[in-house]
Amino acid sequence: MPGITREEVAHLARLARLELKPEELDHFAGQLDDIIGAVARVSEVADRDVPPTSHPLPLTNVMRADEVRPSLTPEQALSGAPAQEQQRFKVPQILGEE
Repeated sequence: MPGITREEVAHLARLARLELKPEELDHFAGQLDDIIGAVARVSEVADRDVPPTSHPLPLTNVMRADEVRPSLTPEQALSGAPAQEQQRFKVPQILGEE
């Protein structure tokens, strides 16, 4: 596998609008080469009988089912509010929008 060149690192840096020193180009070229090599090794390990996964453990929904239960009426909920309007809490405007 050909290594990442200084020119490729410089091109990526320009795309990302990063200004790199010449010694940084060499340093990052080596690091990017190592990263690409590690990803290639992982690809070699994955076999066709191993399904792709997004998480190593099976995930299950931990949410309970929605059930209608008694709760406060709008009047009870707003009873301690310092200001209310149209059965809603009224708060000071903060964004200057209507």
